[in-house]
Amino acid sequence: MSRLRVILLCVVFSLGLCPAGYAAQSAITEADGYSCMGVDKSRKQTEQEALADAKRNAVENAKTHVKSQTTVKDLQIEEDLINAYAQASVRIVQELERGWYRDAVSGDCFKIRIQAEVIPEEGAMSRIGQEKGGLADPAAPLNVKIWTDRKTYRQGERIKIYLQGNKPFYARILYKDAGGNLLQLLPNAHRRENYFNGGVIYELPAGDDRFELEVSPPFGMENVLIYAGTAPLGDLDLKEMGAAAGGVYQVQTEGAEIGLKTRGIKITGKGEGAAPNAPATAEFVESSVGLTTGSR
Repeated sequence: MSRLRVILLCVVFSLGLCPAGYAAQSAITEADGYSCMGVDKSRKQTEQEALADAKRNAVENAKTHVKSQTTVKDLQIEEDLINAYAQASVRIVQELERGWYRDAVSGDCFKIRIQAEVIPEEGAMSRIGQEKGGLADPAAPLNVKIWTDRKTYRQGERIKIYLQGNKPFYARILYKDAGGNLLQLLPNAHRRENYFNGGVIYELPAGDDRFELEVSPPFGMENVLIYAGTAPLGDLDLKEMGAAAGGVYQVQTEGAEIGLKTRGIKITGKGEGAAPNAPATAEFVESSVGLTTGSR
């Protein structure tokens, strides 16, 4: 992938993207887990049991949230949704709280509170998207697509990026070139607003952006990566490159931490249709598009 040229300035820095294995669609939620020692469990076993309880509760929280946000029109969609979360896996984003306490009846007990990513079975979620019209249906689970105007570019040509979601979402867009250099294109110093309406096709660069994506060496395979969620995303360590670079940022967060930190979302609402006492939950999507650059 070519080095990005931003307003005629060749950007040179080196970082990696997040590791492979993150889900395309998921839910970020908070959940508590509890366990008491009794007479047959060690402290370690009790802590492990509390963590397992928190993970089970995270799956239930995510399933309840997605069902409350999804208008079920037929039994097949409902079945796919149930199956997707019946086979879900859980990744801990961060531990929010942990500690021992004394219960008057059960004795020594342990509590843990986690922020977790619940990853439903991909095949079932894909079928739900197709059955509910994909990007056209705001009642489906969050789905965000990113693409470029072409798949192949030559030196000196400019790249245009497009994105669209089926419901309102927040987004972060990163660009990784063939040399492993990594930029945050959005939000940037001049376009800090990263909230998008559903059903609308957006273009990058556009609006308040003050940069262009012009292809220059080295050439090869490049990637545009988008993280999107129904709540504001977690922060990365960034370095502004200055006015000459159009206000884009160097990503200084270590590559293996980018996906995890982005998933540390700021869940501020529970969404329409959620019960008043429902745990805070947000839908999340990670997607990418590849392109090829070369000399003239």
